[in-house]
Amino acid sequence: MDAIKAYFDNLKDILEKVIQTQSQALHKGAEIICNAVLNGNNIFAFGCSHAGLLALELYYRTGGMALVNPIKAPGLNLDVDPATMTSQIERLPEYGRIIIDNQPIRSGDVLIIHSVSGRNTVTVDAALRAKEIGTTVIALTNLATAEQVKSRHPSGKSLHHIADLVLDNCGCLGDASLEIPGVPEKVAPTSTAVGAAMLNAMIAQAIALITKAGMIPPVFVSANLDYGDEHNKAMLKKYKDRIFYMGHKK
Repeated sequence: MDAIKAYFDNLKDILEKVIQTQSQALHKGAEIICNAVLNGNNIFAFGCSHAGLLALELYYRTGGMALVNPIKAPGLNLDVDPATMTSQIERLPEYGRIIIDNQPIRSGDVLIIHSVSGRNTVTVDAALRAKEIGTTVIALTNLATAEQVKSRHPSGKSLHHIADLVLDNCGCLGDASLEIPGVPEKVAPTSTAVGAAMLNAMIAQAIALITKAGMIPPVFVSANLDYGDEHNKAMLKKYKDRIFYMGHKK
């Protein structure tokens, strides 16, 4: 068995399904982000454990929009030892609400939440609290999983029940996609690769819409280009009131 080819074939099939079934939702998400930026609102991204990798993918990123702010909550970013604590922490009641209440999120902002299952308490509480504030919630999830597993939130709701817009990564139940003869478990998850493609595409479309509306969007370039540091420093300075990942520097 050529597992490398099989995995790439899986990714190609999933990406083709995303294009066929999720294009309308991705365009809608781009419009939501565009309107928020044009109206002076802010963009945030959040996820627990490996889902949080996509929040990190979107910020301070070559070719990315400077206005995407990641939410990095203690204990949820694979920075704890033992790593199994992340699975326990993301099930804590009320922690998601505490996370949102300690961010500069306000009405009119946009919060992108990534969760494959959408079932855990922190994710659901974060979405519920954001909605209470008046924030638009865009969920990136896996409906094949989310619709088959039971919510761990007291309300019985999962992320896809709460979000204003749902993006389905079109992966399989449990995320791992590849069966290897002789191995009891499936291997090779697809959610990170496909999810990163979906969110980068949505942000790219938002940038195109912002430009069409007459605003030059703040986009980072590689710091390894000769002019990169100067360009990025200017972006950070110009939009410092809407960028919250630079600590407390003035």
